Amino acid sequence: MPYLLISTQIRMETGPTVVGDEFSDPTLMCHLGATKRQVLGNNFSEYYTNEPPRCVLDRLEKLGYRVLTMTGVGQTLVWCLHKE
Repeated sequence: MPYLLISTQIRMETGPTVVGDEFSDPTLMCHLGATKRQVLGNNFSEYYTNEPPRCVLDRLEKLGYRVLTMTGVGQTLVWCLHKE
């Protein structure tokens, strides 16, 4: 899976960071120290880590990912990464 989205709430820039959805690579999620959760009211699961986005981005860079773009959507910060 060469593309990856990570996100965090603006008021939570120190974590937690959402690093994947229920279909994400479990090996990559384990490397990021992420755990799967399902928030009450959602019909999907997501992986998250308590680390801040900066630390997650550093780990992903070491794995060969690079940031393609970053944006703010409402109160959420979102990064799109790609690995060749």
